[in-house]
Amino acid sequence: MIWLVLILNYVVMVRNFNDPEYKKWRNKIYARDHHTCQWPGCSSKKKLNAHHIRRWADCPGLRFEVDNGITLCKDHHKMITGVETYYEAVFYNIIKQNKKYDK
Repeated sequence: MIWLVLILNYVVMVRNFNDPEYKKWRNKIYARDHHTCQWPGCSSKKKLNAHHIRRWADCPGLRFEVDNGITLCKDHHKMITGVETYYEAVFYNIIKQNKKYDK
C-alpha cells in the first residue's frame, strides 16, 4: 500500500517499507542477486538495500517490477543517492549479464 500525505496543499508519496508487496519485491531482488551487492568489484553480503533502478518516486508503474531493482550494499547505495540516473544503464546491464549466467 502506498500512502498519500497532504502537506500544505502538496501531495507527497510516502513509501511504506512494511507493505507486504514492497517486502515481496525486495526479497525477490535479494534472492535473484544471491544476497550480494551487485556493484562491480564488491561482494558484500551485509547491510544490503534493494535499489530501484528507475526511481521509485518517478516511475510508479515500475515500483514492484523485479527487473527495476538491484541489490546494493549500504555504502554503494548511499554513494549513488542523488545521481541514480547516471547508473541506470550500468545496473540494467548487470541484471542482463547475471540472467545469462543464472540459466
